[in-house]
Amino acid sequence: MVRKTSDIIFDFIVYFSLIFSCICILFPLLYVVSVSLTPYAEVIKNGGFMVIPRKITFESYILFFKESRLPRAYMVTIFITVIGTFLNLLFTTTLAYPLSRKNLPGKNKILFMIFFTMLFSGGTIPTYLVVKFIGLLNSVWAMIIPGLVNTYNLLIMKNFFANIDESLFEAARIDGAGETRVLVQIVLPLSKAILSTIGLYYGVAHWNQYYSAIMYIDDSDIQPLQIVLRQFLAGSENDITKYNPDIEVAPESLKMTAVILTALPVLIVYPFLQKYFTQGVMLGSIKG
Repeated sequence: MVRKTSDIIFDFIVYFSLIFSCICILFPLLYVVSVSLTPYAEVIKNGGFMVIPRKITFESYILFFKESRLPRAYMVTIFITVIGTFLNLLFTTTLAYPLSRKNLPGKNKILFMIFFTMLFSGGTIPTYLVVKFIGLLNSVWAMIIPGLVNTYNLLIMKNFFANIDESLFEAARIDGAGETRVLVQIVLPLSKAILSTIGLYYGVAHWNQYYSAIMYIDDSDIQPLQIVLRQFLAGSENDITKYNPDIEVAPESLKMTAVILTALPVLIVYPFLQKYFTQGVMLGSIKG
């Protein structure tokens, strides 16, 4: 089959656009990795701009873990992400499932009250006072409980459950299954896509936790990773971010190392969930 000249030109434009987009995406990543692995002398010699380092050193990584609060912040953020995401999925699922059933009494009123919170919130000060009143200040739970259920994620999951074939529920009830058994043995196994998608939403939000930590956390021992990173990049973490002739690590290398160590876990996890991501969002948005 002879291809038309217009088809060849079109393919060329498409491939050129894809290659150009990949370069634009990969170049900043390559720059960050290169600077984090570059010795101090090389950074100074090249004016702070490195794409492919001639020499490689891991001193910035060693010094980062040795001198900063990063290891402790990592543990706090991992705890918030794992436990917080689990609780988010637990409460979102148990609320979305009954709302997806047509025979739920007062369903429309409940959905209206939930949707209302997407348009109007209580405000920063009232939310802070509630968190303070229930004793969550300076606690990791202050970064988990106030955002236990996200309305947007709840509606997506509710719509996904509503799209499951009703005959499956009827057959399970005929066999004597209760609602809890139906949810655990029928709904959840069929909902891997939406659970992975919503879990990714919640997990990334917890991993990037910043605003809640600023609002509710004063204790430096339980500050999450993003707060410590911000202090590090602002130069207020400790003296290793400033010029020191006794060390052979450039401040720029330390900063790029901080960026890599912060983004790396998300980059590792995302490829395993990517196949569920688009499927879960599309299936959860077919009907309301």
